[in-house]
Amino acid sequence: MKRKSLFFVVMSLFTLLSLGLSACQTPAPIVAPPAAQPTATTPPKAAFVPTSVSAPNCDYGGKIKEIAAVDELTVRFSLCKPDPAFMPKIAFNPFNIQPKEWIEKNGGGGELLSKPIGTGPYKLESWNRGDSIIMKRNDAYWGDKAIAETLVFRWATEGAARLLELQSGTVDYITFISPDDYEKVESDPNLQLLHAEIPNILYVGMTNTFEPFDNVKVRQAIAMGIDRKRIVDHFYPEGSEVASHFTPCTIPNGCDGDPWYDFDAAKAKALLAEAGFPDGFKTKIFYRDVFRAYLPEPGLVAVEVQTQLKQNLGIDVEVVVMESGEFLDESNEGRLDGLYLLGWGADYPHVTNFLDFHFGKDNKQFGNTHPAIYQALERGAQIGDPAQAVAVYAEANNAIRELVPMVPIVHGASANAALKTLVGAHIPPFRSPKFSIMDPGKDTIVFMQNAEPISLFCADETDGESLAACEQILEPLFDYAKDSGEVIPALATSCEPNADLTEWVCKLRAGVKFHDGSDFDANDVIASWAAGIDAANPNHKGNTGAFEYYSYLWDGLMNADE
Repeated sequence: MKRKSLFFVVMSLFTLLSLGLSACQTPAPIVAPPAAQPTATTPPKAAFVPTSVSAPNCDYGGKIKEIAAVDELTVRFSLCKPDPAFMPKIAFNPFNIQPKEWIEKNGGGGELLSKPIGTGPYKLESWNRGDSIIMKRNDAYWGDKAIAETLVFRWATEGAARLLELQSGTVDYITFISPDDYEKVESDPNLQLLHAEIPNILYVGMTNTFEPFDNVKVRQAIAMGIDRKRIVDHFYPEGSEVASHFTPCTIPNGCDGDPWYDFDAAKAKALLAEAGFPDGFKTKIFYRDVFRAYLPEPGLVAVEVQTQLKQNLGIDVEVVVMESGEFLDESNEGRLDGLYLLGWGADYPHVTNFLDFHFGKDNKQFGNTHPAIYQALERGAQIGDPAQAVAVYAEANNAIRELVPMVPIVHGASANAALKTLVGAHIPPFRSPKFSIMDPGKDTIVFMQNAEPISLFCADETDGESLAACEQILEPLFDYAKDSGEVIPALATSCEPNADLTEWVCKLRAGVKFHDGSDFDANDVIASWAAGIDAANPNHKGNTGAFEYYSYLWDGLMNADE
């Protein structure tokens, strides 16, 4: 993914180095009727009575004890423990806000999945399944109005098809240019190549509940037996880097600790023999055929890993391509009985986004979790100053290196492309392009990404294609600056912490209207967060019901045992 390192101040108490959105996962779209403008079906607002959502106590292990409406324009977050990344996290799009009445009317599911009601610069007009999503300018927007009246989202899985549409002028902006097409775009006077600097990682995952990956020497042998530089040199564009650590070094604390193993086929073969497999073994490597910045050539990289493991370690690997949704479900639940290719792109500018998500104690992905890793991460997540956290993150990164739950391969460079006539075309350091500030010189912007959204209830989605659409319609309390990734006000104008960072009082923006015409207030914040973070809430339904970002980024869901 992307970005340059920059410092930005979070509530004047600590400094985070920021760089430059997602992880990104892409299951098959849910089946729902085309969306129609939902304004007439939203129940009216009742008189304001402050609400809250809370856990009985902090014994559940999560970070949030209570979220309470103090008054119509004030929300208080009470934490069980300090979280230095609180501000960057709440600016992440899955924590967006919809009307309390709309959430309750749909019981946390239903039309929420296809008809979001937000406060953003665009509002949904229709979702034409399998073809396009049409959005119209929100003329009642609280901020700067969108330049183009209409925004159209389309999709095509093949990069060549997207580029052909751009060259023909039928679309204005496309994602994920194939490295082989960079020169073609740069030499076309009608096009502009947009380089991304988004931190990301491709890794080879293993699940330690399956043999022989329950043996750490096997995992270490695989770590040493893959020539990662060869993969980068052959399949990645200029600017890509062999990963020295799981987290890119542009993220503060990401590269504390020892660098990853050098390629050493002889030592890897000896380790495999020590583990009881002198002649190798048979396994599989799973992947999904979806272009990502961290994996622009999925099939080719899978075959390269297959070839190297056979040549270097005598391991016979069967390559298995899976449907994207099934692949993500199976990998997230730790049910893949072989190797697999997966990756991650930064959602917010903090090391917790990479390490806590993947190596936290509740993540099933790599099998049984390792206390040596997650206990260090739990300590690090409470330290506000990156300089003071160096020793803790060195400990965590060294434990990851020793225990090898996966093998980090590459931090990939990538690029998008747009027509030269699209003024203001950009790739932001976090989240998706802000189409409202782009000027196509006409009434409509047509954007083409590489897959259809799964749903538009993005509190319960993690794929980049869903989030990109949601981000034009829905807003969280804060946002990221277009160029720097600095946290800036959105639906909240400020969040003030107490001395130990365990309470944050957020002042909401006055006069904001939802797309249905209703007024935004503190109870909408409570209802939106409660649907995601409170497992016992009647509106905790969503699409998958997992609400992964609420669970992982806040160390668990409230009331999950009720």
